[in-house]
Amino acid sequence: MPEKKASVSFDALMRQLKNGEFAPVYLLMGDETYYIDKLSSFFQNQILTPEQQAFDLTVVFGADVNAAQIADLAMQYPMTAPRKVIIVKEAQGLKSFDKLEKYVLHPQPKTILVFCYKNGTMNRRQKFAVAVDKVGVIFESKKLKEWQLPKYINDYVRRQKASIDEKSAVMMADHIGADISRLTSELDKLLISLPEDNRRITPDIVERNVGVSKDFNAFELRDAIINKNVYKANQIICYFNSNPKAGSAFSLVPLLFNFFQNLMLAYYAPNRNDQYALAEYLGMKSPWGVKDYLIGMKNYSGRKTLQILGKLGEIDAKIKGLDNPNTPSEELMRELVFFILH
Repeated sequence: MPEKKASVSFDALMRQLKNGEFAPVYLLMGDETYYIDKLSSFFQNQILTPEQQAFDLTVVFGADVNAAQIADLAMQYPMTAPRKVIIVKEAQGLKSFDKLEKYVLHPQPKTILVFCYKNGTMNRRQKFAVAVDKVGVIFESKKLKEWQLPKYINDYVRRQKASIDEKSAVMMADHIGADISRLTSELDKLLISLPEDNRRITPDIVERNVGVSKDFNAFELRDAIINKNVYKANQIICYFNSNPKAGSAFSLVPLLFNFFQNLMLAYYAPNRNDQYALAEYLGMKSPWGVKDYLIGMKNYSGRKTLQILGKLGEIDAKIKGLDNPNTPSEELMRELVFFILH
């Protein structure tokens, strides 16, 4: 049985393409259309010059062609360019993929054949997919989970030579959700608004340009919990119930888990009352954030912190559907905050 190839990431695949490392066949598939569209755009606009595209670029739609027609197109030699590019958009509408197996296993070396298979995935054991995996590249475009969004936002902004603080990233993630096309569009708007001498996105900038409150979000709820401000915490929870996009359990649980996990570690620090020593022990780049842990140790005992970590694990499992037939996430969030504060 042939060894299965490691999955290729979007960034790794884009690096290959920009370096001129091309495979004869690509199968781009998955539920997240953003990455498929980005890759398809590169194949269509960046490999051939505008003059070469007139003769050696062919774009068809899966529902309008059959396997034999695609194979015939792919077997043709380029007329003006070093290679021919053929893109099959909406490839999920194509019938009889397995009839392309013979071509895929013996591709025309001067052709790049790209299949854009959206809103689903092809069975990798299907003959066509097995053939592509053997001689070409299969890229699966997966939707991000809500807890992955702050990191995605931070990485995206960093690639644009800018920065964003944790609170701003959480605000954007909660307000927009896992719609990557919309999320990147909103981030691009924020980046354009930044002055050249200060490329940093702050909560004030997010509030002004995106329309999300900087005072009622998951990060502010975390701060209220750290300070054991019961009134403010309940105020934010009520705001979330009225404005679901303002904050979600999917972003709150990882945020709180990270804090209480570090708080548990802080109890074992040799010199936990010294902010510089504690920052070094926790692996923090600067001591400015240590005050949260100093306050946390005053408000939460080591035993309570351990119980909270257990409760966070329980709630995390429930919001993901484990042992939870019908309790809504907002009710689970209220339960979690009540447990932490009392």
